[in-house]
Amino acid sequence: MYFIDKNSKTPLHIQLYEEIKKEVIHNLKVGDKLQSIRKVAIIYNLSKTSVEGAYSQLVAEGYIDSYPKSGYFVSDTNYKNFNDDSIIAIENEQKADNFIYNFYPARLEKDSFPLKLWKRIFNKAIDETIDFGGYSDGQGEYGLRDEIAKYLIESRGVKCNASQVIVCNGFDDSLGLIIRLINKKYDTLAIEHPGYHIARKVFESSEYKIKKIPVDKNGIDLKELEKSKAKLVYITPSHQYPTGVAMPISNRLRLLDWAEKNEALIIEDDYDSELTYETRPIPALQGLDSFDRVVYVGTFSKSLSPAIRVSYLVVPRFLLKEFNDTFESRVSLFTQKTLEKFMSEGHWERHLRKIRTLNKKKHYLMKKVLEEKLGTTVKIVNQGGGLAIHISPKVSFDWDKLEKLAIKNEIKLHYAKERAGGEWQALMMGFGGFKEEEIEEAVSAFSKIWHECIL
Repeated sequence: MYFIDKNSKTPLHIQLYEEIKKEVIHNLKVGDKLQSIRKVAIIYNLSKTSVEGAYSQLVAEGYIDSYPKSGYFVSDTNYKNFNDDSIIAIENEQKADNFIYNFYPARLEKDSFPLKLWKRIFNKAIDETIDFGGYSDGQGEYGLRDEIAKYLIESRGVKCNASQVIVCNGFDDSLGLIIRLINKKYDTLAIEHPGYHIARKVFESSEYKIKKIPVDKNGIDLKELEKSKAKLVYITPSHQYPTGVAMPISNRLRLLDWAEKNEALIIEDDYDSELTYETRPIPALQGLDSFDRVVYVGTFSKSLSPAIRVSYLVVPRFLLKEFNDTFESRVSLFTQKTLEKFMSEGHWERHLRKIRTLNKKKHYLMKKVLEEKLGTTVKIVNQGGGLAIHISPKVSFDWDKLEKLAIKNEIKLHYAKERAGGEWQALMMGFGGFKEEEIEEAVSAFSKIWHECIL
C-alpha cells in the first residue's frame, strides 16, 4: 500500500515514485511484477500520466525493467549498499568573431544571466556582510557552503553538511585540489573512454598514469575497471560525457562495492545533472555511498554562468583531514557572498527553473529542426539533457569535407572525437548559446553543407 498525500506540494508522480522505490528496495524480490499502470491509477485515483511518470523514472534509474506486453518487473539489483535513512566544466571558449553560427556545446544564452538582480545583490552583500579587514575562509565562506549543502541534499540526494563542502574556482581548480588532497596516494587514474578530455588533461599534467576504460550502454565498463587495477576513477554517471548514458542503480552499487573492497576513491562529476528534460534527474552516486568513497564535483557554470568561476567539492570526512591552513580559496569573497545571498533569498531555485524551461524548449526545437532538415541521413545519438544534441550520419559521409565546408561558410562545429577522445564520431550540436528564434536559421545553414558531404 502506497501513501499518496494529495494535499502535499510534492507532485503526485514524485510521491508515487518514492513509495514504489522504497517497496522495491525493502520488500520486493528480483523478478517481482509490479501492478499495471492502469490498475495503480484506479486504486490510488491518480491520472495515468502521473503513474507513467513514476514508472518511467524508476526504469531510468534501473530499479525496474519494462517488457513490452508483459509489464514492469523488479530489476536484478544488489541493494546492500543502499541506505535511504541518511539522506563541467566550461573551458575557455575559442573566440568566435569569424563565425556566423557557433554550435558550441556548453554555452548559455547571454541574456539568460540575471545581471540586474546579480548587481543588486552584489551591492547588498558589500553593504551588509563583507568584512574588509579580514581574509576569506580557505574552504569557502561558511554561509555559501551551507547553501550549497542544503541545495545538494534537496535536489541531488547528496549526503553532506557544510563542513564537507569546499568552494573552488572552476572545474580544473576542483580537480587540482583533489590531487593535492589525495597527495600521491594513488598514481593511476581510470577514466571513461570516450570521456571528458579536460579531466584527463588535468591528471596527466600531474603525472598520473591514465587507464582508459570503455563505456557501454550502462556507463563505464565495471569488469574492465576491475582489470585495470586502478584505485582512483573519474566518472560522469548521471549523464556520461559525451554519450549521455546514465549508469543504472545496479552498476552504481557494484561500483561502490568495488571501491570499498579495493580501498579505492571515486570522483563523481555530476555533469549536466541540473539540465535534464525527459526524466527526473537521477540522484547522485554519492548519496548511495555508505563507505565514504566518493568525492562529488559540481559547478554553477552551465546553470548560472561560467564567468563567475564557482565550482565545489563534497569530500569524504577522511579526506577532509588533509585540508589545512595552507589551502586558500581562489574564489573572490565578493562573488561568494553574492552567490550566498542569491541562493538564500530563493533566486537560485527560481533561476534554475527558468533555465531548465528555456533550454528544454530549445532542446526540443533543435531536435525537431535537425530531424526535419537532415531527415533519414541523421542519427541522434545523445539527447535529453545538457546544452547540446549529438548527431552522427546514418549514411556514408565525408567528415573532412564537412570540416572544410564549415570553415568556408563560417559555421563553427564541434566534434566529439576531438573533445572526448576515442573513435566516437559525432557532432555536438550546441543550442544553449542561441536564442530560440535563431535555431532554425542556424540549422538550415548547417544542413546545406551536411547534405554536400553525403557520399
